[in-house]
Formats: sequence, C-alpha cells, structure tokens
Amino acid sequence: MSLAHLLLLSVAWPLCVAALVAGILAWRHGHALVEQRSSGRYVVPPGIAGDWPYRWRVALWVSAPLPALAVALALPESMLTMEWWLLGGDWRLDGTRRALLGFTALLWALAGGYAHGYLSGKARRARHGDPDAERDLQAFVLLWPLTLAGNLMLILAEDIASFYTGFAIMTFAAYGLVVNAGTREAYRGGRAYLIMAILGEGMILAGLLWAAASAETLTLTGLREGLAVSAQATIMATLLWLGFGVKAGVIGLHVWLPLAHPVAPTPASAVLSGAMIKAGLLGWWQTLPLGLTALAGLGTTIISLGLIAAFAAALYGVTQRHPKAVLAYSSVSQMGMMTALIGVGLLAPSLWPMLLPALVLFAVHHGLNKGALFLGVGITEHPPRMPGWLLWLLLALPALSLAGALASGLSAKWMLKAGLYDAGWNGLVLLLTLAAVGTSLLMARTLWCQAHAWQKARRQGVAAAPLSMTLAWASGALLAAAVPWWLMLPEAPVGAVQPSDLPPWGELAGLMWPALLGAVVTAALVVASHLEPRLHTRLSHAERLPPGDLWPLYVVATHSLMERVRRGVAQLGNAQEAVQGAAASWARQAMVGLTALQRWEAVLRRWAVALMVVSGGVLWLTLMR
Repeated sequence: MSLAHLLLLSVAWPLCVAALVAGILAWRHGHALVEQRSSGRYVVPPGIAGDWPYRWRVALWVSAPLPALAVALALPESMLTMEWWLLGGDWRLDGTRRALLGFTALLWALAGGYAHGYLSGKARRARHGDPDAERDLQAFVLLWPLTLAGNLMLILAEDIASFYTGFAIMTFAAYGLVVNAGTREAYRGGRAYLIMAILGEGMILAGLLWAAASAETLTLTGLREGLAVSAQATIMATLLWLGFGVKAGVIGLHVWLPLAHPVAPTPASAVLSGAMIKAGLLGWWQTLPLGLTALAGLGTTIISLGLIAAFAAALYGVTQRHPKAVLAYSSVSQMGMMTALIGVGLLAPSLWPMLLPALVLFAVHHGLNKGALFLGVGITEHPPRMPGWLLWLLLALPALSLAGALASGLSAKWMLKAGLYDAGWNGLVLLLTLAAVGTSLLMARTLWCQAHAWQKARRQGVAAAPLSMTLAWASGALLAAAVPWWLMLPEAPVGAVQPSDLPPWGELAGLMWPALLGAVVTAALVVASHLEPRLHTRLSHAERLPPGDLWPLYVVATHSLMERVRRGVAQLGNAQEAVQGAAASWARQAMVGLTALQRWEAVLRRWAVALMVVSGGVLWLTLMR
C-alpha cells in the first residue's frame, strides 16, 4: 500500500468498523432466529452488550478515527486518484486539510474513549435484559463510525461527488446520534435538526450542480475558479453559503443547535459542536471564490449577519439554564465571528492568504476547546475521584482559552487582530473584541451551571465518572490549550504573525480585557442579585427563555402557512365544484339546443322536396323579371 492509499484507509476503516458491528449483530440475530425455530420458543437475541465480545466491539469502534489521526500527524502532503470511485475520486492532504483532519480525528478519538465510560451504565442495563438500553446502544455503536466516516471523507475530498457524499453521510447518520435517548425532547431536537439539514442539503446540491455545470468541472478547485468568472456568481455563491450555513449555524438557520445539543449524548454533542459544525466552514472554504474575486454585496451581507449572530447568540445564551444549551449558543456566537471573517475574504480577496491560516487556527482552537467543554458537562454530573482544585482547573482551562485569555485562544486572537489591524480593518477588530465579551459571559455562565450540577451530584452521592471519561476529558482540555504547538497548521505569509507565535507583553492588556470585563460583569451580577431581590427576580424570569429562540416562531409560521394552503385547497375544491356545476348546466342547455336542432332537422327532411320546388319557382320568377 502506497502512502497515498492511507488516505483511503482513514475513511475505509470507520466504514469497516460499522460494517463489522452490523455483521455481528445480524449474525447473532440470525442465530437466535434459527434457535427459536428449532426449539419452538422465543429466544432473546444476544445484543451488542451481551458477553465478552462487547469489550472487543467497543475497542473496535473507539479505534475508528486512529488511522486518520496517524495520517494527519505523520503523512506528508499527498494526493490519491481513484478512477473507479463515483465520477472519479480525487482526495488530497494539504496544509488546511491536515489541520482539520488532525483535530477532527483527535476529537472523535477522545469522544469515543469518553463514550466507553459514558455508555457503561446503559451497557449494564442492556446486559440485564433492558430492550430500550440495548436498542439505544446498538444505534449508537452503528452510527458513530458511520458519521465519522462521512466527516473524514468530506475533509479529504477534492472531487465534488466525494465531498457531497461525505457531507450527506455525516448529516443523516448524525440524526440517529441526536435522537439516541429516545425521549420526547430528543425527537423534538432531532426533528429540528433533520428539517434544517434537509433544507441545507437542498441548497448545497443545487449550488454544487449549478456551479459545476457552469464551470464544466468535477473538482472543488475548478468549481471555485469557475465561480470566480461566472456571471451568476453571486446567486450560486449565496446558495452555497446558505446551504453550508445550516451546518455552520448562520443566524436564522442556527435553531437546531440549541435544540439538538442538550438532548444528544454528551460525546455526540462534543463532536457535533466541535467537529461537524466545522464542515460548514470547510464547505465555504472549498466552494466560495475566496481570494479569487470580490463579491461585495454578498460579502457585506455575510459580515453583517455574522456580527449579529456573534452578539445576539451571546445575549440569549446567557439566559439558558442547561450548560449544553449555553455552549450551543456559544458555538453560534463563535461561528458568527468566523462567518464575518469569511465575508471579509469575499470583500477583500487580497487578504485571504492572511485570513486562511488565522481562520484555520481559530476553527481548530474552537473545535477542541468546545469539545472539551461539552465533555466537562458529564464530568460535573458525575464528579471523578480527583482533587476539587484540579477538577475546576481543568474545567476552567478550555473556558478561559475560548474566551481568548489563555493558551490557544490567546494565539488565535492575536493572529487575527494583528492581521486585520495591518489591513486597516480597525472597526471590525473593535466589534469582534466586543463580541468576545459575550463569549466571556457565556463561559462564566457555563461554569456557573456546571457548579450547580457538581453540587447537586455531590449532595445526591451519584457514582463517579469512569476512568475512561476522566482521561478523555482531561486529555482534551490539555491538548486543546496547546493546539498551536503540537498540530501542524498552515503557515501565514512571510512577515505576518504565525500560528505558534505568542503575543508581545505589550499587547496582552488589549487582548485580555474582554475576558476580564466579562468576569467583572458576572461577579457584579451575582453580588447584585443577592443584594437586590427585584434584580434576582428579573434574572430568574430571563432564565425561563426556552432554547431554540426562533424555532417556535418557525413552527407557528409553518402551521399558519399550512393552514392557508389547506384553505386554498378547500377553496380550489369549492371552485372546482362550482365549475363542474356550471359545466353541467351548460351541457344540459347544449343538449336542449341539440334536441331542438334535431326536431328542426326532421321537419326539414319531411318537407325538403316541396321546399326545393318552391325555392326553384321563386328563383325562376326572379330571373325572368
């Protein structure tokens, strides 16, 4: 096997894992069916959590992202061409793909190890004959590697067919992870996710087919180059931006995030918000003509909506009670900042060589820290056996990093700020800095909610988190903080700030004041709410705002539209009946007229000869005159 074929292995191995697990289950169910027929009595088929093979099966699907992680860390830039695959496969590993593949595979590996302990209670219930636990466990173990395979495929794909196939596999397989709990809230979140996903898939497919046909290409690079010179570039780019924007949490299309994250299993929430949401960002990078041409109108719109998301999501997110809902709104806010930077790339193509490495660092830093924060939710609900100061240090580390006050967050903020300042975008830097205050408030709110969960767990004496959960979470928090120094990231242009550069001492105050202001505002609100009962009441009322914000409005609008459609159909039915009645009346009148014509025809046939003689005589007399 050549080095290039390792790209294929990184996607094929998760698919093989899913196929092996499915085959084991099918064989065991078939074996139970044969035994049932031979014995004449019902036999419960052994499930995924049956006996000793369960440990091997868990180890199998936990290993699913490891080949991709090895490829990202060790394989040089390479390309794989597969003429037998779809319309002709073209997979590549370059600087941007390497960074995204590395952090994605790492997050999936950590979340998989976390899931081993997270699902241990459900596996125990399944071994004792709980059919619901067995069903949920089977769905999770089957769909986990399948979703991963789609996520990895879309990162490596250069040809359009592979890219869209991976995106669709990831999107629809993830629905089963969202609804895995089987509760009413889970199906509500899954419904929102699926509706928005189908809407996005439709726009993506339309945009890809239109742009590919216009450029007469089968590759993403050719699509971008063709889009840059197309007369309909703005319309096609808008379709692609909105389609991928569903996954990236663009304001208005974001409503599935705060509904799906709180109800999904915690490891699934970590990869949904950490890795899969970046698929939308990668879709923009791979399809929009960034760095090739300016689309001023679309770029301005994208910047405006990105900033609105950054501020509005932060304001609404701090009112949420569930830490996962707070983190979901944090993702919308942070992705709003990245959306605004995509708009800058469409407005000023010359800045894209500087923006791309900074955005890659921002995306990787956000993905790993957000994944660590989600994994920390389960840790506070089942506090492990470790010193309290160490527990809260590891919980606060990704929160401070995401707020831009520490480690990878500080490097990402410095790289973006320095580049935009040098390019003269001082106003945008100020707005993004103010939005970072909202991020700080969201992180403080997350830690506050986790503190309540931790205290409740200690009072109730819940079981401690298994070792696999603790190790995966702690490793994620530490590796996320050190992203620029262990993951190979794309280099910035010569003379610009590099991903691994730390800001000078003189810049620290300007970079850290949003986090400090957020901490001060949080402390002031806590103290004031204890001293002023009316403020405490108002804050309590604000906490009742439901997650999903615009989703109820969408539901009401959809019901109203459907009601109008039903009324319109009923009116059309009434109109059809009226038309049919009028047509029947006209038909009856026509029949009466035809009957009269038939009577006159009979009279004419009877007197035809006499009438002809009389007519001839009259004609003769007329001519004789």
